[in-house]
Amino acid sequence: MDQPTVGILHPGSMGAAVAACAATNADAVLWCETGRSTASAARAVRFGLTPVVELAELLDRSDIVVSLCPPAAAEDLAHDVAEHRFAGVYVEANAVSPVRTQRIAALLSPTATVVDGGVVGSPPVGGKAPTLYLSGPAEVTPCIEALFADTAVQAVVLGTEVGKASALKLSYASFQKTSRLLVALAVGMAREHGVDRELIEVASRRTDSYLAEPEYVAKTAARAWRWGPELEEAADTLAAAGLPPEMLRAAASTLARWNDAKDDGSLTLTDALDRLAQP
Repeated sequence: MDQPTVGILHPGSMGAAVAACAATNADAVLWCETGRSTASAARAVRFGLTPVVELAELLDRSDIVVSLCPPAAAEDLAHDVAEHRFAGVYVEANAVSPVRTQRIAALLSPTATVVDGGVVGSPPVGGKAPTLYLSGPAEVTPCIEALFADTAVQAVVLGTEVGKASALKLSYASFQKTSRLLVALAVGMAREHGVDRELIEVASRRTDSYLAEPEYVAKTAARAWRWGPELEEAADTLAAAGLPPEMLRAAASTLARWNDAKDDGSLTLTDALDRLAQP
């Protein structure tokens, strides 16, 4: 598939940056402007994406569609795509459980070919280089690899089983995101007893400790509206494997205390801890 046309659903901070990388090896990268925010439009312009008015036009013109949206919207979005009987390659790259990914694949088949995807890392801007893990039919995963060749996104194929990439993404997210949350709880507890500075000093002796980066708590609070649903998906995955999901359910519940801090870049550590203690 030389120089395919790619559609991105929808250009959030990760989706727009990933789409911009895909544009390196694509004929065009399309996004649907109907119903999207001014922030989405600004991102699309900044990353050089091509607007279309209707979803139907995006699907008709695209050889490959990449879905990168908040987890809660992934299945509804797939339903919308299924209604248009999209017949290309659909990359389900959201942070959803393997079971949901497989359900989405069943929904879109046999018309579309579904590839499971999971992005690990930060958006590919400012020198960041995330990895897009893929699993799905062997006849199409090389097309996705080629789409990101020589870009800041490294595509890695895990196998042919839909669900593997989602499982890897959520396995990593379970640790990485919960660890950030534990920092907030630990620093909050120490602060209550006046030993928060001492806690950070102890943690700073280990350079690999999240406790040495308490400033990240404010970023965690601003992202809680996205991280909570992602951890719920990871909890579902644990439960399906016979493992206890309670810790991740509790983490998601704790993150919900920060939902009103959505994308607030002005938060300080003190603000975040205050909101956590008194939601």
